[in-house]
Amino acid sequence: MGRTLWHLRAILIGLIVLFVLLTIGMCYFGGAVETANRTPSPWGETVYFCAITALTIGYGDIVPTSTFGRFDAVALGLVGLVMTGLTVAAAVRGVQEAAQRAIEQKRSERETD
Repeated sequence: MGRTLWHLRAILIGLIVLFVLLTIGMCYFGGAVETANRTPSPWGETVYFCAITALTIGYGDIVPTSTFGRFDAVALGLVGLVMTGLTVAAAVRGVQEAAQRAIEQKRSERETD
């Protein structure tokens, strides 16, 4: 898995940079507010909102109020989906490679017996 992630590092770094830029955009232009009292969301809670959105959880305790913020939230969700998909794909490939190595090892042990 680690080797696969290493090969995907440029894409993953790009996605992380995009996440940071989208988070900064949400902080300054997204109009994120707390739903409980409709007050502007502090910077830390806006970062939390961006992370929860990227993980596609979306509790709804903080919401964007501007048009830019809504587009930003959709982009954050897409970035999160791609990052999750790449990580899962790398894990699956790691398991497949480990299984293939185990099969090859068993074959070589049978040939030596």
